[in-house]
Amino acid sequence: MIMKNINSILRTLCYTSLILLIISACSKDDSNPVEPEPSPPNPSEVDAFEQNKLLGRGINLGNALEAPNEGDWGVVLQESYFADIADAGFNSIRVPIKWSAHTLEDPPYTIDETFFARVDWAIEQTTSRGLSVIVDFHHYDEIMFYPYDHKDRFLEIWRQVAERYKNKPKEVFFEILNEPHDELTPAVWNEFLTEAINIIRETNPNRTLIVGLANWGGLGSLNQLRIPDGEDNVIVSFHYYNPFQFTHQGAEWVDGSDSWLGTKWNNSEGEKEAVRNDINGIISWGSAKNIPINLGEFGAYQKADTQSRFDWMKYVREYAESYNISWHYWEFCAGFGIYNSSTGEYNDLLQALIPGRIL
Repeated sequence: MIMKNINSILRTLCYTSLILLIISACSKDDSNPVEPEPSPPNPSEVDAFEQNKLLGRGINLGNALEAPNEGDWGVVLQESYFADIADAGFNSIRVPIKWSAHTLEDPPYTIDETFFARVDWAIEQTTSRGLSVIVDFHHYDEIMFYPYDHKDRFLEIWRQVAERYKNKPKEVFFEILNEPHDELTPAVWNEFLTEAINIIRETNPNRTLIVGLANWGGLGSLNQLRIPDGEDNVIVSFHYYNPFQFTHQGAEWVDGSDSWLGTKWNNSEGEKEAVRNDINGIISWGSAKNIPINLGEFGAYQKADTQSRFDWMKYVREYAESYNISWHYWEFCAGFGIYNSSTGEYNDLLQALIPGRIL
């Protein structure tokens, strides 16, 4: 009798547990919804020229994740920055990132998970507002002087980044390396570039890639750049800070720049012609190669007078746009900036970039 009662109780418990399990599986927990998996780019939807239109008018979130540690250079990213960038009418954000400061120095060259999560957050803050984003590889200083000592580490960092973001939509772009220079010569850069692209393509066959120029990203090395054969989903990017004595007057990191203080850009026809002559070469190059062009950085430091900065920024921006060159102003809220992070307000320079926008 006792055994029968025990068996009956056990059966009742089993039935009850089964019913509860079914109810739990079928019920919806609205407090913790399951997020849909993002979709990687569809090859039928990816065209480099159309992708360049997505970049459109952009801005660099400089001095934050590119510093050795976020905050070291006075900028810590805030959610409000992303909202204000979207509200101003920008189409995209370039996020400079110092991956090398957050990666083991020895194999397996693992990227710090906390830092990775911070980059995840920055990407999500951008794309959730309908903006495109460039995940940029910035300030790997050691590779510039000892490239072959750091080649394996550089490629392994890209392997991890590519794997982590392989399912991100087409609005996420990868920029392989910012401003190769010194011992990372144009020839060495071509070699590293090809190997990095091959690694990225293993997991991101349809990701649009941004390829910068050697010799600090300037136009002088353009004709030495070699894009791998068959690679047609790239955008070539250049940086423009001419005339340098105007854009970098008083810059603390440039020797002798105090002697340039007071240099103006007068918006004269001769000055404009110099800008056109500088940029026309890459316009012709891109047309001949059938490769879209991005102006990844241009800006004038805060010690130049405001009217000169405004006129220079406006003309460079207008000329780039007239040839369908996407652009990213350097930068948001530091020494070249157009935004006051203390007040949450833009200064008048915004209108040089986004005409008619007053925020």
